[in-house]
Amino acid sequence: MDITVVKCSSGQPANRPPWDVYFLKLAMLASERATCPRMHCGCVLVHDRHVVSTGYNGSLPGSPHCYTDGCLVVDGHCVRTNHAEINAICQAARHGLSLLGATAYITNMPCTSCAKALIAAGIIRVVVFSDYHNTLAEHFFTEAKVELCRLPMPERTIHYELEKYSSARPFAEPHCDCEN
Repeated sequence: MDITVVKCSSGQPANRPPWDVYFLKLAMLASERATCPRMHCGCVLVHDRHVVSTGYNGSLPGSPHCYTDGCLVVDGHCVRTNHAEINAICQAARHGLSLLGATAYITNMPCTSCAKALIAAGIIRVVVFSDYHNTLAEHFFTEAKVELCRLPMPERTIHYELEKYSSARPFAEPHCDCEN
């Protein structure tokens, strides 16, 4: 068997994000599934650099969505949807996955209730890039010794240049026979 080592380039790829930015960008992608027009939020729960669970703000399974039936607003908050953090925690629970010692990557600072739920679930670190109004999250994170990291919003571009990869090529005629 002949083995050839091909050196592709020198150094690290130009667009390879650090771990925190990578997971925040995944949270941004999750937020695109949100069903409430008042706020799109995404949450990715990570342990040892592995995604445990994701969530976005959306209605309960089988219930109407804000974008079809309107928001149910109580005291300035839409109560039709669960927040991204609650949906991510519930998703982990449904699959029997522990969140003890995990990090939460969230597009927005959690509300007070979500902050308390994250703490109760065992989250030890929270990474966000924007604030949320009227929240006591930081107070509860400080009390619980949960590390809070505020980072700049990651770039919104996904760098995938199919034409530059020698082992990949686009489909001649894309099609899909599956139902999503």
